[in-house]
Amino acid sequence: MADNTFALTGATVLPITGEAVPNGTVVVEDGVITAVGGSDTSIPSGTPTHDVNGKYVTPGLVDAHTHLGVHEEAAGTQGSDVNELTDPNTADVRALDAIFPADIGFDDARSGGVLTVGIMPGSGNIVGGQAVAVNTHGRTVEEMLLREPTGVKSALGENPKRVYGGKDKKPSTRLGNAAMLRSAFVEAGNYLAKIENAEDENTVERDLRNEIIGKVLKRELPWRQHSHRADDIATAIRVSEEFGYRLVIDHGTEGYLIADLLAEKNIPVANGPLLTSRSKMELRNRTLRGPGLLHQAGVEVSIITDHPVIPINQLITQVILSIKAGLDRDYALRTVTINPAAMMGIDDKVGSLESGKHGTLCVWSGDPLDIYSEVERAFIKGTEVDTSGA
Repeated sequence: MADNTFALTGATVLPITGEAVPNGTVVVEDGVITAVGGSDTSIPSGTPTHDVNGKYVTPGLVDAHTHLGVHEEAAGTQGSDVNELTDPNTADVRALDAIFPADIGFDDARSGGVLTVGIMPGSGNIVGGQAVAVNTHGRTVEEMLLREPTGVKSALGENPKRVYGGKDKKPSTRLGNAAMLRSAFVEAGNYLAKIENAEDENTVERDLRNEIIGKVLKRELPWRQHSHRADDIATAIRVSEEFGYRLVIDHGTEGYLIADLLAEKNIPVANGPLLTSRSKMELRNRTLRGPGLLHQAGVEVSIITDHPVIPINQLITQVILSIKAGLDRDYALRTVTINPAAMMGIDDKVGSLESGKHGTLCVWSGDPLDIYSEVERAFIKGTEVDTSGA
């Protein structure tokens, strides 16, 4: 029988999209979940069965915004490939091409139950590049890959102002940020129109930047907008409505100040990192109450680490502290499972325990929302992976 076929029995199973199942059973065959249910769930003959009585089983945690593998830990500038700071618009760069699978951060991720991550280019440019979703174990990116691209990273606020203003180039103000953002969409729209109007679209010279932004304009990919302050979030909304693309707010530090607006417009927020100091002006209103206030207003919330800003194994710690600060406990695990999976378009594969999804899951020593609980075992596509950490 295949190594990625097994059954777990006796645990409290938290499917995320359904009710908790005490004394539950999860069956994985050839890396895919085939059954989730109670103690009477049928297990195919010959399936290796692990009694995990007293434990908890959850889907692997998902962090939709990290720089794992592109901003390596303990590697200095040699290991930093996160920001291509040579042009305000680098839509053509792909995080996929810079991921170092042996980054020790991947070991830490698994130790904290984080089995799936979104890896983003950095936030120094107005258009930073293309994000990717991967599992946190593999020798090559191709072994880890779940979806590419999952969206296009863009930044508003202080970062592009600082980077290019310091070079006496545009943008150096929020005026310039917004103008360059609009210009990127106008240019991509013109490119799409040229293709549409050409007798033979193959005669139009390819433009990798405009191709990918064109996919955003066609709503094939979300626009992942780095924005902290409420005014930058409002600008992001304004521009998205001018051009009609799908918007996701990343960070959203002051999103709770306009949570009703975000909810009204059905804009999800990848909120965090939540444990940083208020190291710059944009973070002065950072609060652990943010996720709870956003959720109370009706916003779909994910919690992120922005690793290595916050060590990725502390993702669940941020969730626990957010509960303490007011986040609904029954909703909390959704912020690090199905919500970020949906944000990246991989919720058909991960983010919940359902038949047909990948056997990517964790066995916890106790309730995962108890600070004392640890990840004892983890499986990615049904194959057990090391959780001992770096």
